[in-house]
Amino acid sequence: MNGLAIALRHVSRYYGSGDQAVAAVHDVSFEVTAGEFVCVVGPSGSGKSTLLNLVAGLDAPDHGQVMVAGAELAQLDDDARSDLRLRALGFVFQAFHLFPTFTVEENVAWPLEFQGVRWAHARLRAADILEQVGIPRAARARRPAELSGGEQQRVALARALVAEPEVLLADEPTGNLDTRTGETILDLVRDLNTSRRLTVLMVTHSPHAAAYAHRTIEMRDGRVVQ
Repeated sequence: MNGLAIALRHVSRYYGSGDQAVAAVHDVSFEVTAGEFVCVVGPSGSGKSTLLNLVAGLDAPDHGQVMVAGAELAQLDDDARSDLRLRALGFVFQAFHLFPTFTVEENVAWPLEFQGVRWAHARLRAADILEQVGIPRAARARRPAELSGGEQQRVALARALVAEPEVLLADEPTGNLDTRTGETILDLVRDLNTSRRLTVLMVTHSPHAAAYAHRTIEMRDGRVVQ
């Protein structure tokens, strides 16, 4: 893939059928180089989240090609796509999606079980990444409900990064946070992009959040307009 982490070639995704079909994404093409921080911007309903689901292999295009981490997703079966998500992709969402009955440490460590990592080693890796995202040791035995929104998003970010993915996919990661806390999360993502050469593809409607990226792709009505 010549240094490309993500490549879309004339990708379209429609919902409905016949004359009632609606193009959530229409004829979208772009590339993201390994180590790049790219932001997809646009208003609600512009197709940003659908686009991210296509890149993640959680949805399939009706037309076009989606290539991630050197693999064309259409050529992978369900197990292979799941394995790609587990090993090459990290996810951060607007909602934190933390398990309420798990501790902070357990929330971060559990994805490693699917990679066959022993629990003792998984806990060590979880502790290391939690330290990197600024979660103090005293908080690691707490449940998510005992944390602030910013702390929960830091934990979600740690969980996304614990398996050392090549690509981080972020869907409105500051949408549920106040401005100052959101800036802290964005600073952290930018620092990880720089220090780890982590590829970041983030979608947002916020021009302020988009300013953290190396470049932006603007979408409207399912199309790339800039």
